[in-house]
Formats: sequence, structure tokens, C-alpha cells
Amino acid sequence: MFKKIYKEIKKYNTIVIARHIGVDPDALSSQLALKESIKLTFPNKKVYAIGNGSTKFSYMGKLDKLEEYDNFLLIVLDTPDKKRIDYKNYNNAKSIIKIDHHPFIESFGGIEYIDDKACSTCEILMELLLKTKLKCNEEIAKLLYCGLVSDSNRFLFDSCTSKTFSLVSTYLDKYHLTLSNIYTSLYLRPLKEVRLEGYISLNMKVTDNGVAYIILTNDIITKFKADSASAGNMINNFNFIDEILVWIIVTEDYKNDNVRVNIRSRGPEINKIAEKYNGGGHALASGARLSSINEAESLISDIDYATEIYIKKESFKNEN
Repeated sequence: MFKKIYKEIKKYNTIVIARHIGVDPDALSSQLALKESIKLTFPNKKVYAIGNGSTKFSYMGKLDKLEEYDNFLLIVLDTPDKKRIDYKNYNNAKSIIKIDHHPFIESFGGIEYIDDKACSTCEILMELLLKTKLKCNEEIAKLLYCGLVSDSNRFLFDSCTSKTFSLVSTYLDKYHLTLSNIYTSLYLRPLKEVRLEGYISLNMKVTDNGVAYIILTNDIITKFKADSASAGNMINNFNFIDEILVWIIVTEDYKNDNVRVNIRSRGPEINKIAEKYNGGGHALASGARLSSINEAESLISDIDYATEIYIKKESFKNEN
């Protein structure tokens, strides 16, 4: 399949690389890394990485402006379904390649490589570059490592396998990455974000079933002078709280006129519920997009019910 992807890339002079709405490090790193790899391999090709960015991740590189393209190949990364592609004109593409590590939701109608056992899309691209003639350099390797580390939460998730560590080892040997610099770029935060995290810790509500949640309106985000994406990207900071099974951060994104929801779990599967609310993702790590804050109560109620059912099932297993 990797050779098939390479041949399709080789065929087109204009290539557009998109990913899901609501940028995160894995999606953005994979975009920029693949763009630079294609340009390095084929200097005469026009390659564009598109979508709405975030100032929080500006250190990774710049995205290209959204424009109309002709006779182009569209590569969609880190996105399981069409409604979540951060590019409305995907139907204009002459050909589509989908590369993703989320559970399958729908086909895009082109070449598709889905590995839901991979910890990140960047892990898949690491293998793609090793198994084809697509070139790599230290900067590309750095982007791929950054995305992999972020989506695996520094190798803490079960999605990290011996294959993950083997790929990382190969890239570390080959490109001599300075890990301290990568981690500093990825995790250095302004004081306003730390204070916002403190506000979340102090004000999150917890249901009797262990579902923690907080709703951050635009007024709260503005008060802390934070980016609307910042709160959602703090979701993994609450992974290890004993009394909590599922945790949810709901953030009003005034600029993009929607409401972002980030959800994580240590047991109950949440992705099917997220799909109901214009989102999706992994069984224990998902996101959603709401049209208004009022929808948040319904989503939280659905997750709380699913958590209650999960607790009862686990209790039954333990008793038997």
C-alpha cells in the first residue's frame, strides 16, 4: 500500500494536504512533515498544507492559504470522516489519499491506509518514509517525532507498541534529534495557560459516576487571554485523577463560531457518543463540535449515562 501511495504522489504536480478541523500537534506535524518530504523528493511539485492553524503551534511551521486548485491530488491525514476535513472543497480533487489512525467511519473514495493500531498519524508517516523513496531530513524527523509524542502523551497510551519504539529508535539513530529541544517547544507554556488550567482544576464539576466536566465560555477564555484551542489541549493534563473516569472540556470558540469538546476516558468508550455530536475519534480519546453551549448538557448527560452502565458492568464482572 505504501508503494501505491508513493506512485500516486509521484503522478501529480499539484498536491494539497489537509487534516481534521481543530488542529492538534499530530495532525499539524504530519501535514507539514509530509509536505516537506514531498518537496524534498520532488522539488518541482506544488505542495500545499492547508487548514485553520493555531498560534499555539506556530513553532512547527506555517500553513498555506486556502485557494482553488486544478487537477490536484488531495491527501487527507488524521481524519476518519468527511465532515471533519478542514477543507470544504475536497470534492474538487482529482484523486484522494486518506492516511489515518482512527477507527474506520467512512470511505473517501480513493486510496486509503488506515492503521487504528498506530499511536498517531506521524507513526504511519515514519513507516511510509522508510518504505518508499520519499525523502526525510532532520527537520522532517523532528516534526514526526513531535506529533507522535503528543498523540501518545509521551508514550503513555496502550497504542504504543514495539513497532512504535522501533520506528522511533530508527529515526533517533538516523537523524540525531535533540529531544530536550523538541519537548521544550511542545510543552513550554505561557503563564496565562497555567492559570487557566488552575481555574479548570478548581471549577470542574464531577458527577456521582465520576464524569468531570467544565464549560468554558468565551468570557472565561478572554479573561485569561488564552487561545480557545489552549483549553482543549490541556485535556491530557487530567489523566490521573483517582475519582474521575471520564473528563470533558467544553470550550466556546467565538472566532470560528462553534463549541469545541475534548473528551478522555479511563474505561467507558466515548467515540460513538462523540460521533452523535459531530465528532468522533478513539474509544478512549475523542472530540466533538457543537453548534451551541446548550448542546453540551445533552452530551455530558449521554456520557454520564454510558459511564453509569460501564460501572455496573465492571461491578458485575468483579462479583463473578
